[in-house]
Amino acid sequence: MVAPELGRSTSLVGRAAELETCSDLLEAVSTGESRALVLNGDPGVGKSALLDQLTSQATDCQVFRVVGVQSEMELVFAGLHQLCAPMLDRVNALPDPQRDALRAAFGLCEGPAPKPFLIGLAVLGLLAETSAERPVLCVVDDFQWLDRASAQTLGFVARRLAAESVGLVFGTRGLTAELAGIPELPLRPLSYEFARALLDSALTGAMDVRVRDQIVTETGGNPLALLEWVRSATPHGLAGGFGLLTVSALSNRIEDGFRLQLAAMPAHTQRLLRLAAADPSGDAALVWRAATTLGIPFHAATPAVESGLAEFGARVWFRHPLLRSAIYRSASIPERHDIHVALAEATDPKRDPDRRAWHRAQAATAPDEDVAAELERSAARAQARGGPAAAAAFLERAGLLSADASRRGERLLSAGQANLLAGNYAAALRLLANVEAGPLNPLQRATADLLHGQVAFASGMGSAAPSLLLRAATRLQRFDIDQAREIYLTAWIAAFFAGNPVSGGGLPEVSHAARDLLPRSDRPGKPELVLDALSSMVVEGLAAAAPAMRVAVELFAHTGNSEDEVLRWSWFAHPVAIALWDHDAWRAILERYVESIRAAGALDMMPIVLSSLATVKAWSGDFAATTALMAESDAICQATGSPAAALPSILLACFRGDRSVAEPLVQPVIDDARATGNGCTLIWAQWVIAVLYNGLGQYRQTMDVTQSATESTGHYVLAHWPLPEVVEAACRTGDTDRANTALALLEESVRPGSTEAGLGLLARSRALVSGGEAADALYREAIDRLGRTCLRPELARAHLLYGEWLRRAGRRVDARAKLRTAYEMLAAMDMGAFAERARRELLATGERVRRLGTEQTDPLTAQETLIAQLARDGRTNPEIGAQLFISARTVEWHLHKVFAKLGIASRRELADALPVAD
Repeated sequence: MVAPELGRSTSLVGRAAELETCSDLLEAVSTGESRALVLNGDPGVGKSALLDQLTSQATDCQVFRVVGVQSEMELVFAGLHQLCAPMLDRVNALPDPQRDALRAAFGLCEGPAPKPFLIGLAVLGLLAETSAERPVLCVVDDFQWLDRASAQTLGFVARRLAAESVGLVFGTRGLTAELAGIPELPLRPLSYEFARALLDSALTGAMDVRVRDQIVTETGGNPLALLEWVRSATPHGLAGGFGLLTVSALSNRIEDGFRLQLAAMPAHTQRLLRLAAADPSGDAALVWRAATTLGIPFHAATPAVESGLAEFGARVWFRHPLLRSAIYRSASIPERHDIHVALAEATDPKRDPDRRAWHRAQAATAPDEDVAAELERSAARAQARGGPAAAAAFLERAGLLSADASRRGERLLSAGQANLLAGNYAAALRLLANVEAGPLNPLQRATADLLHGQVAFASGMGSAAPSLLLRAATRLQRFDIDQAREIYLTAWIAAFFAGNPVSGGGLPEVSHAARDLLPRSDRPGKPELVLDALSSMVVEGLAAAAPAMRVAVELFAHTGNSEDEVLRWSWFAHPVAIALWDHDAWRAILERYVESIRAAGALDMMPIVLSSLATVKAWSGDFAATTALMAESDAICQATGSPAAALPSILLACFRGDRSVAEPLVQPVIDDARATGNGCTLIWAQWVIAVLYNGLGQYRQTMDVTQSATESTGHYVLAHWPLPEVVEAACRTGDTDRANTALALLEESVRPGSTEAGLGLLARSRALVSGGEAADALYREAIDRLGRTCLRPELARAHLLYGEWLRRAGRRVDARAKLRTAYEMLAAMDMGAFAERARRELLATGERVRRLGTEQTDPLTAQETLIAQLARDGRTNPEIGAQLFISARTVEWHLHKVFAKLGIASRRELADALPVAD
């Protein structure tokens, strides 16, 4: 470990602005706010000195500090445990799922692998509980060397801080994905004037001006480089000779200075320091046990302590992290081997088996199956504690130490799969290339294909994923039919998202392969029934596939399923409901899926699922629920550092007729979908922008943006969504041929499901191309059918179109009734453009109607509205916090703001103060 109190005397000269920023953070934390800050800069630029100063000023705070160490990066949650260990006496105050997740992460109990989000929420809750006693300051130095699991968790926590009286400050050499979205304070080298002043303050005598200027220039204004030069310089150099630093990388210059100081130590002291540098735990007892094995006397520590290089007390400390790495790298390969052997022997195999395994691996100079097997067991423990990145590191090292080629390939493939789970896609591909360079048996070849496909799908390389997954499924079905079927489902979904709107992309290929290659079961299970429905839909057509499709929808919309079944198969079933125009089933499937994801804490898919559910809600006219789902999705994206999903915002803007908001948002989505080959998103965007233009009466623009909608139904699921918009726009522009083409395609997609929603839209569209009594009857049918569905916007538009038709037919009294109904419905839903259309039509009938106002009446933010709704519905503060990834104290803080804005005093009054969702 590195000692903050050991004379790390890098001056803070020239850091007035940075010091002020840190003082502001402390003041905010001490007054009840929470703040996070990243100090980013090169090695030696002064991050640690600034953190030292910050902690010394935090007299009103409880201070917890952790330093990342490069050699601990493979030990899962090592950094997080170091930070949280002093607070674990409060762990029982956390909700049970969070408490269990944190205890499992730290290896304090057994159980299923904890979900990363639950661990993050547990740490947030732990900090909140601790700060209730006194403000908390957490300082993390050398963040870049934290193990990945700890880094991800702390980045999550930093993004969710709000009202906990917690400060979280990171020192790092470069920004990483884990720190995305956290305020940054870059530390630059000192200016020439300040660097010269610092050097002068450290010198004990005079120095030639030219020599001093050369030193300042060569060190680039790096404070640590300047000070370590003074410490390591010879009297000749200090006197003004020219034995100056050689031109090299700055960190190398600093380490060169450290090595010079090490070289001045006695041999026993050098060996003791190298031993201590090889074990970053700072466990002095462990170091001395290993020192005894190596024959290093106790008095070897004295010169190191007297020179200020290190301290050997209850813990072992080094003056600076670079000093540790410089000392370790100074050891020869044979000496490192002896050191790690001694440390492995001194490490308790029961209390710390993973550290022992890692030391044994570092000591290995040739393949060693015993060590490889021990590393494999460490990987299993890391996976069980929710640390796939650590598991990947153990497995990769185990593979490299495997003497048998088959075992080597198996372990490296497992390492690749662990990297996939950790989101390390480049590392997974690197391992795949390594594995494929050697001999593989058929199962390993199939597993490698699967990993290729999974990486392509997860990393956004959508166009490559379906064929890769299809190849893997084909090869795996001879070994495991159930796994192959699941991969076919994944391949189908991958092709669905990547499919070309006209041809369908890889959907035909995947669907034919699934039907031709997989044997049918006598008693098919749920995944087989879903795959049969999806593949039949493409291969046989909607009409022939409808019975199988209805079975699959019924399984997940209206029957009981275990949580595992819902989590594993619901996402594959929901496209079937969409293709049948069964909006009720679509909503039911997604709502169950969302609740299961929340309960399990398995939130990787949550933003895209919430986006899909938001589409259901918006299409139902429940814009308040849509906004709440968007707020929840945004909370997840903020917590993970991911970009927020834009689609629900576009959807709302289009339904509301807000052109100024919608057009700038939708065009980048269309451009990106075309560039990446994402046919699903492209069709969705064409649909919503067509709704916008039809609402505004811009029918020519609707025709332009939906050019491909009537060319083919190759996408099979979403291709029919724009068709009612095309029929309306084509009729208004006199394009009878295109209207009839779109109508025929719409009827083809609606008849197999024969739902009220689909048949209602079909009747409305047929009415547009009809006349006389036929049109009248069709409009009435559309209103009757849509009135029995949740699609209130489509029902209101049916009233509007019927009213417009009646007015043009000269039936003004009848028209007024329909137009008034349409206007009232559309205005109540805040569908401004369509409401304005209805208002203008009413004016044309001779009825006076007030223009729809645009003032904002809701005083609450989207997040406050969601919290208020959840509280109204009986959720406790911890339950709300768990859903939105904030602490219970932050929920309470938001509710106080909600009460003040609504003019109420308690939760009991929320029911009357908030509008009731339809």
